[in-house]
Amino acid sequence: MNMQQVARGWFVYELTSSAVDLGWVTMSFMIPQVLFSLWGGVLADRVSKKSVLVAAQSLNAIATLIMAFIILSGNVGFWDFIVFGLFNGIVLALSFPARNAFVPDLVDERLIFTAMALTTTSMNFARILAPAFAGFLIAWIAAGDTTSTFGVGIVYLVIGGLYFLSAVTMLLVSNRGRAGSRDTRKHPVIEILDGLKYVRAQPTVYALILLSIVPFMFGMPLNTLLPAFNEEILLGGPDDLGLLLSAMGVGAILGSLMLAASGDLKHKGTWLVVTCFGWGVSTVLFGMAPNLWTAVVVLALVGWLSSWNMSLNRGLLQVQVVRRMRGRIMSIDMMSHGLMPLGVLPVSMIADAYDISTSLIASGAVFVVLIALLVLVSTPVRKLDSMMLDVRQ
Repeated sequence: MNMQQVARGWFVYELTSSAVDLGWVTMSFMIPQVLFSLWGGVLADRVSKKSVLVAAQSLNAIATLIMAFIILSGNVGFWDFIVFGLFNGIVLALSFPARNAFVPDLVDERLIFTAMALTTTSMNFARILAPAFAGFLIAWIAAGDTTSTFGVGIVYLVIGGLYFLSAVTMLLVSNRGRAGSRDTRKHPVIEILDGLKYVRAQPTVYALILLSIVPFMFGMPLNTLLPAFNEEILLGGPDDLGLLLSAMGVGAILGSLMLAASGDLKHKGTWLVVTCFGWGVSTVLFGMAPNLWTAVVVLALVGWLSSWNMSLNRGLLQVQVVRRMRGRIMSIDMMSHGLMPLGVLPVSMIADAYDISTSLIASGAVFVVLIALLVLVSTPVRKLDSMMLDVRQ
């Protein structure tokens, strides 16, 4: 997935030279998360989570190999990436709730925060290795020809192979992931509504969802616009883009390992809000970066804060939610992430109207302001620490 981010971002920007088109490609991947993630939550609470993950990775492998052959044929266009993004987004929406809800089936509750942090760490290792590998592979195969489709096609072949390997290795996991009882099942729509009512009735869960929506809307546009920032502001190539994404991955590993090593960190709610503020400020700083190495350092900071923030948020959700509802609550959390295009498209439009730097500075500033407003006007957010203590008691 991280290799695909480099290959897709680089190729689409070379194809269209439009930050808005980059936003649309990201949107095609995110919209299914709004439309289908709640159904993925019901699926996670009903059937074996292992089966869901094996099926999802197998479908991704087949689709990615088809996309690779389309690219290598030389007939690929902008709309191919839109269609492929929609398919990938649907598969992710239906499987990701099961992936997150699987964790409590594998470890004791007292180890959930460490387990979530280590899961994030493993994903962040991919954020280091994969972008650099994809960027250098494209640069090497294309031999300086940035319009070449061959390097991108080869990267997609590798991605397809890795999805297949993931499906095979998941078959070796002995725990199938607890499925819900057939006796308690209702109509899927009723189960979805039960999940939404549960969020509204639990102030801590409601606050955590709110503190997840804003970062994804105004922190994640940086990831989407990074190819454009690399080319327009830093005048970099695909290898520089791989370096930037790898720097973010290094920071993310530090953040997730910090959470894994922190044990029973006190005042988790406060730290969640603080890391939101830090993420927003570092986004502003990145938009102001004058050169590649400054951008690398700031991106490492962004990765550190964002990883710590997301791992902490997901861990708190796992602890606060009863087991029978975990799949559905993880799906609601994921659906909120699907709102990311509401931030990406306006930020992309600012980039096309002015420049990439201005758009990222604006995105980070809005991020900070919205978190401040949530602290001021939302009682569940402001009193998150005390409410979590009440739940434990």
